[in-house]
Amino acid sequence: MSWSLNIGKVAGTVVRIHLTFLLFLAWIFAASYASSGATAAWDTLVFIVLLFLCVLLHEFGHIFTAKAFGVATPYVTLLPIGGVAQLERIPEEPWEEFLIAIAGPLVNVVITLLLVIAAGANLQPDAAAVANMKVSMIDRLAIVNLFLALFNLIPAFPMDGGRVLRAALASRMGFVRATEVAAQIGQFVAFALGFIGLLFNPILIFIAIFVYLAASSEAHMVALRAVSRGVPVSHAMMTRFATLTPQDHIDEAVQTLLQTSQGEFPVIDGAGKPVGVLDRGALIKALKVLGPDARVGDAMSPEFPTISYRATLEQAFKLLQEKSVPAVGVVDAGGKLAGFVTGETVAEMMMVQDAMPRGSHMGPWGRAAGA
Repeated sequence: MSWSLNIGKVAGTVVRIHLTFLLFLAWIFAASYASSGATAAWDTLVFIVLLFLCVLLHEFGHIFTAKAFGVATPYVTLLPIGGVAQLERIPEEPWEEFLIAIAGPLVNVVITLLLVIAAGANLQPDAAAVANMKVSMIDRLAIVNLFLALFNLIPAFPMDGGRVLRAALASRMGFVRATEVAAQIGQFVAFALGFIGLLFNPILIFIAIFVYLAASSEAHMVALRAVSRGVPVSHAMMTRFATLTPQDHIDEAVQTLLQTSQGEFPVIDGAGKPVGVLDRGALIKALKVLGPDARVGDAMSPEFPTISYRATLEQAFKLLQEKSVPAVGVVDAGGKLAGFVTGETVAEMMMVQDAMPRGSHMGPWGRAAGA
């Protein structure tokens, strides 16, 4: 995730803090200082930091449970609205997803119990106690952890409760359909949160927007993965495309950009083998920062995973997700670039499949064939 700072690594997972989170802390401190003085400002800042430490522990509940099922988590990012753990994949076994999803809220429940039993925290029923400076910090942390556990269990996909709901539905209607239903419920809840936010708390509006967009994105990704399963990669890879070499100048790359409709440009060596990729965003940035006379090799990303032309589209799509790269190269038996796949090409193939008459499917060369 861009605009994030790496602050360390725990069990193979990089912990990141988004810059907006730091701005959020600064705003909280300044607002508290202006209204209540230095003591209240520092008290509020410490409380927020401890709160987000609990959020981080919540995310590691997901991460360690996922790791037990062989699912790695490259990084976790702290945002003003909470934490986001980027799992390489979501297990399609309902009981595995259930355990991964429920692990986060259970961590908050455990923290609450420890604060109550070991530190003598008092769970006051009044939600306003969280913002009351007269209430001890231990009490406030216990209350807010219990709130986090309950809030995350709201069946609004992609929140933890939504994933628990999908796991329950997937055992009866299949993973893809369960995702669609859970996403629709999540979007409905997002509308409800947004409406409540308009009346009471504007922060709920931002949470509602995040929930709505994330639900739509997850449903779209699952649908793409489903349509790519078992399909040869040759069905969706681009075979007519422009390439660049590391020695090309940035201004030459710009001309290629203007003359084609590509958003990603494979970079190949003299033997036709891929050595990197340059997407539109990186190209424009290089033009501004490095200038038109810079070389493509200085601006390209060397992270350009490749697969064999005999692989499946599902394997290519999995690499797109796990590596967070703009494209995946497809190489022939000699290692030369034969084509490449992007998220857009997979989406286009899905649109074509949806438009096909019922009972038809795409033949081996992209033509309609009888079922």
